[in-house]
Amino acid sequence: SLRCELGLGDIAYESQVELPLVYKDEKVGDSLRLDLFVEKTVVVEIKTVAELSPVHEAQLLTYMKLTSAKVGLLINFNVPVLAKGVRRFVL
Repeated sequence: SLRCELGLGDIAYESQVELPLVYKDEKVGDSLRLDLFVEKTVVVEIKTVAELSPVHEAQLLTYMKLTSAKVGLLINFNVPVLAKGVRRFVL
């Protein structure tokens, strides 16, 4: 798995990171949970869907803003060639 490969490569990451939704110092709604936060700089959102949609992109961009990450990867594993399932975003 991706987490195993990161660990084998001695790359620091956090899995299933909870991001509370806060507005004016008050928690609103349920917390969000991002898939991977690599080296505290890259947000990785993993999907297994027939096709990535704008909702998936919006989700990743929200996680990037909440974590102040400049780089995000949206990875869809439901493709014949993995390279075609990876989208990179930069803020």
